[in-house]
Amino acid sequence: MKNTLLLSTLSLLLAGAGNVAWAQQVFRCAGIGGSTPEYINNAKEAQTRSCKLVSGGNVTVVQSTPVAKSTSSSSSASTSTVRVATASGPEQRARDSDSRAILEAELKKAEAKLAEQQKEFNNGEPEKQGIEGRNYQRYLDRVAELKDSIARNQSDIAGLKREISRLPSGAPALN
Repeated sequence: MKNTLLLSTLSLLLAGAGNVAWAQQVFRCAGIGGSTPEYINNAKEAQTRSCKLVSGGNVTVVQSTPVAKSTSSSSSASTSTVRVATASGPEQRARDSDSRAILEAELKKAEAKLAEQQKEFNNGEPEKQGIEGRNYQRYLDRVAELKDSIARNQSDIAGLKREISRLPSGAPALN
């Protein structure tokens, strides 16, 4: 019992010493122009900037991006955003061209898969395979799966065509 008490006391002392060793001072500095305060952990920098030590509990600081102050109307801000998004430099044209090539390759694969599925589906009457001759429900399940798969593939093809049509017309089309 004496050893247990000694071990627990020793472990508490080591844990306390560990906390002191890892504890970090955090300073609160006034923001520039009355903006949001800034928190730093560099004592020398805090002294030069006349920051105050934060004490009395845990401090959690989450870094975020600064919010840009808008001096103009919201319509001009949205116009500048659109202008940046639709920039048509050589890099953007190259990306559009790459996107078109990738989408058209996917479209060709999807169309080939659809042709194969429709051939297998055989207008709703695919050939029976193996056990399906004796188990009609399996046949019906496979027909339903084929029908659903065809519908999904047709939807994928329509989506790919929509995406291709949204690309700028200046990008060369692959044939």
